[in-house]
Amino acid sequence: MLRRLAPAAAGTLALACLAAPAQAANPAVMFTKVYYDSPGKDTRSNSSLNAEYVVLLNTTKKAIQLEGWVLRDKTGYKYRFVPFLLKPGKTVTVRTGSGNDGSSSVFWNRKQYVWNNTGDTAGIYRASDLKRIDTCSWGSAGDWTNCK
Repeated sequence: MLRRLAPAAAGTLALACLAAPAQAANPAVMFTKVYYDSPGKDTRSNSSLNAEYVVLLNTTKKAIQLEGWVLRDKTGYKYRFVPFLLKPGKTVTVRTGSGNDGSSSVFWNRKQYVWNNTGDTAGIYRASDLKRIDTCSWGSAGDWTNCK
């Protein structure tokens, strides 16, 4: 048996549906973690430099070609991706030091640290128009931050 809602109840139901906030969609590529203060003393050894990194996640159901995309800090240090296909739901770790790029890690090949331990902002920018896709910021507490 079908029942009709009283006009007042129907109006309340309609307002409840309209009042629910919309969830913001995740960016196609987003930061999940930044390890900005590598463990131990900052010796600038390659192992110490590679313990400083960011992790990016493809949140879509399609592979994203990151060639030409730019990762940067607020000072202006930039890492430009070479051809790298980030598969759906997968992550890539961008390490500050040197190494051989693979399917889940790439290397900035720097001899100095990028991310400031006292606070910084990491940004990822799309290749085609350098539109900012996502950022992650932190203060001076801790060694790493979960971005989302």
